[in-house]
Amino acid sequence: MRFGFSTAGESHGPGEVTLVHGVPAGLGIVAGDINEDLARRQRGYGRGGRQKIEKDEIEFLGGVRHGYTLGSPIAMLVRNRDYANWEDRMAPDPPEKPPKKVTLPRPGHADLAGMQKYAFDDLRNVLERSSARETTARVAAGGVARRLLKEFGITIHSAVYRIGEAAIEKEQAALLAAKADESDVRCPDEEATERMKAEIDAARYARDALGGEFVVVAEGCPPGLGSYVDWRDKLDAKLAHAVMSINAIKGIEVGLGFGVASRRSSEVQDEILLENGELVRSSNRLGGLEGGMTNGEPVVVAAAMKPISTIAQALRTVDLSTYEPARAFRERADSCAVPAAAVVGESMVAIVLAEAFLEKFGADNMTDIRAAHDSYRARLRDAVLERRPETSL
Repeated sequence: MRFGFSTAGESHGPGEVTLVHGVPAGLGIVAGDINEDLARRQRGYGRGGRQKIEKDEIEFLGGVRHGYTLGSPIAMLVRNRDYANWEDRMAPDPPEKPPKKVTLPRPGHADLAGMQKYAFDDLRNVLERSSARETTARVAAGGVARRLLKEFGITIHSAVYRIGEAAIEKEQAALLAAKADESDVRCPDEEATERMKAEIDAARYARDALGGEFVVVAEGCPPGLGSYVDWRDKLDAKLAHAVMSINAIKGIEVGLGFGVASRRSSEVQDEILLENGELVRSSNRLGGLEGGMTNGEPVVVAAAMKPISTIAQALRTVDLSTYEPARAFRERADSCAVPAAAVVGESMVAIVLAEAFLEKFGADNMTDIRAAHDSYRARLRDAVLERRPETSL
């Protein structure tokens, strides 16, 4: 079975469940490997009150024994502590006294379209699953993928380069992404961090919210992950799909992204050079991807996130129980969730890269995968050594 995952659970239900399949046997993994990323997702300037209630930690329910994967699906559970406050409204059994229905759809959410699609008369049925709380389960799946990739020298970082009007260059953020965790907003520039925090404070004071942009960088990928042969296997398309699926993401760029549209070809392509016996690129404008495949340079994917839709100054809507004009209801929300979204972005990139990696090098067990990977790397290296011209002394 190909590497992949599925999730289950509602925002205020008992917990978030993750099922990861296609994981090779023999991968060393412990809960701490995943909990570290779950904690990173919960941090960030501008987060709301929910983060003070929850302390996300996974429980392995299957697929791991004595610190190693078994090759069977990995099941993980993150319990929702807030469920204790919502049990009467979220219990799976029919209640003695049904809770009040939610009928005020919020602009920017899945509320109205979801209610129309599934023929619900209570928006609670939509908003609980469409909530970004589901990304907790994605980060758990991403933790498995990251652990696999790390075995082969592939590391993934992210950085925020814009919140509101405060910004730094995307290229600067990509180069310094490994330092982003030192910042309250995951921006690797101290001065810009303070400007971003000031923007968030101003939005919170105005009872509003802010979006922004972040970049994810994966280093160490071997060339040849993905394929040009079939459109469904193009890796840049898979990455765009995965990152765009994160709540509130409205734009994706690979490498220079939309910047290529205003430049000549000579200013866009990454020239191929031979340095120290290796084929390298003069630049990484295309974000490490050509023809739907990795080319050996860092994979660079950026995303634009719209502001959180639930804000204190409730927006205009229509009450679906009366069809009278009304104001949308409000639950706990963040003033800015871009730093958290960047961590989720890392997880989705890791999942896509892990799938492509296992498709190329096999997926049964770590011993065979390592042998296939090492053989491939050796073949690429030997091809250069055998064919490069002799250097005159």
